[in-house]
Amino acid sequence: MGGPSVRGDLPNDAEVHVAALDDPGLARLMWTHFEPVHAVTYFHPRARAAYEAVGLRGYWRGYFAGRTAPLGPVAAPMVVAAFYSFAPAMVARALPSVWRLATPEEALRARLTGAVQALAEFTYELPEAHLVEAADLLEEAAGRVETAGRVLGAANAALPRGDYPLARLWQAATTLREHRGDGHVGALVTTGLDPVEVVAWRCRVDQSREFHQMARGWTDAEWAAAEERLVEKGWLTADRTPTEHGAEAFRAVEEATDRAAIGPWRALGAERTARLRELLEPITSRCRTIIPPQSPIGLPAQRTAAHQDAPAPAR
Repeated sequence: MGGPSVRGDLPNDAEVHVAALDDPGLARLMWTHFEPVHAVTYFHPRARAAYEAVGLRGYWRGYFAGRTAPLGPVAAPMVVAAFYSFAPAMVARALPSVWRLATPEEALRARLTGAVQALAEFTYELPEAHLVEAADLLEEAAGRVETAGRVLGAANAALPRGDYPLARLWQAATTLREHRGDGHVGALVTTGLDPVEVVAWRCRVDQSREFHQMARGWTDAEWAAAEERLVEKGWLTADRTPTEHGAEAFRAVEEATDRAAIGPWRALGAERTARLRELLEPITSRCRTIIPPQSPIGLPAQRTAAHQDAPAPAR
């Protein structure tokens, strides 16, 4: 579901130890480290200002133009498919009209400019050598993604290499998160649920309907019909309580997502992956501070103790 929970602590030593021994756990742990780096493009004021500077005023114009730009000047149907969790009507309000305001090339420059300026604010105290090494390792991991069947991951992987460490760091994080997101969408398709059903089910588990319905553009009628179908499919009870069947099925989705995302870390190797995690820690911890609690970006490490046993949100 896009990206897109509630705050908590970073993974503890036990979680790190398990992840070092378990490949899917390692993929999930690394996601919690590179996702916040990517997320500055959605939440930092400098990112918003960079989009506005090229004519993309309003949050959603910048979001859709920036995230779609690697695909070129596409229309709504491709983005509905690739982004998965948005209502088609919401996407159609942004695309293709945003391309009359800014070209994909302009949107790409704006999103990178804003992201680099945001990261510069968060990393100014870190030595240049720290940023260069982190960018080198994250870029190498991103260069090992398997792009077959992963449209957004492939489009971002094909973009030119950045000239400076922060540009390289952000683009690598973006390639990795879109690659993981593509795999997650593939896993969701196997559940037999449609996008609004997935979003509605998540909001019966530990997220806010008030926020997510608006943020993804679904109408009250569409939402109510989705919950009825979830009852029929055995994901919700008649009183709209999540069933164990639904929890188990979604846990399988998360496990499949992790398995599909492990390739870059296997290629990078245990020692260099551990070093990258160490280098990303101070960057990630600062980037997390601007992710709103209700954001659709649901990192497991952001959950409170009350939600530790809930399956992680979809991206």
